[in-house]
Amino acid sequence: MQKSFEVFNVKCSGCASTLKSRLAKEFGEIEVNLEVLPRKITLDIENKDVNKLAKALRELGYPLAEEEMSFMNSTSAKAKSFVSCAIGKMNS
Repeated sequence: MQKSFEVFNVKCSGCASTLKSRLAKEFGEIEVNLEVLPRKITLDIENKDVNKLAKALRELGYPLAEEEMSFMNSTSAKAKSFVSCAIGKMNS
């Protein structure tokens, strides 16, 4: 079923590239909407796989907007997202 999720720390096409390439193997094609805030990703996903997606996004530094994070976790996610963004820019 196709679903959309709001995701934090997605800033640019480099971030979008990282999300698409790093999540494609496990979750298939992902659309990233850079025209809205917070940014949205859209993909075909079953309800049982949403927690797996949330974990994968956190590991890349792009947590779901609905997740509550402590200051330290939020800061860590931002740092990870900068690295993920840079990798995405180099690979695109």
